[in-house]
Amino acid sequence: MAVSREDANGAKGIDSTPASREAANGAKGMDVEKVSAIVVDTAFHIHRELGVGLLESVYEAVLARALEKRGLKVERQKVLSFEYDEMRFEDGLRVDLLVEGALVVELKSVETLAPVHHKQLLTYLRLLHQPLGLLINFGAATFKEGIKRIVNNHTEFASSRLRVNQESCP
Repeated sequence: MAVSREDANGAKGIDSTPASREAANGAKGMDVEKVSAIVVDTAFHIHRELGVGLLESVYEAVLARALEKRGLKVERQKVLSFEYDEMRFEDGLRVDLLVEGALVVELKSVETLAPVHHKQLLTYLRLLHQPLGLLINFGAATFKEGIKRIVNNHTEFASSRLRVNQESCP
């Protein structure tokens, strides 16, 4: 798990080094599956009430606010750092929403998701050593068409038909 860090200039980000993940595991908050369920429920209601056609930034602001009202910690446009091959990338990527410091949520507002959108989120999850992310497309005609659950070596599954990139469960 990645943890927040602040650099010498006061810029905040995420540190996904093994030591920081161990520190974060000692201070676990809400189960990522519970967080995911709250995000899906909240996004569903927003999709139903606002409909399609707005800018991604509008959905991002509305979803973040609604999640905060439900008691979740939400960070928007979170700049994240990661390490690869003994190289450190301080501002290597930016996620739309980081919920409870554990769930990566990527938002889109397009008619149809492209395969690269799924791959982008999976790459984020792998680099950040996070188990679960949600790809939510508010541009889809129905919410069911626009929600994708992306997993990265995640083994503690909630009952869901929204699973992507996982082997069959017993």
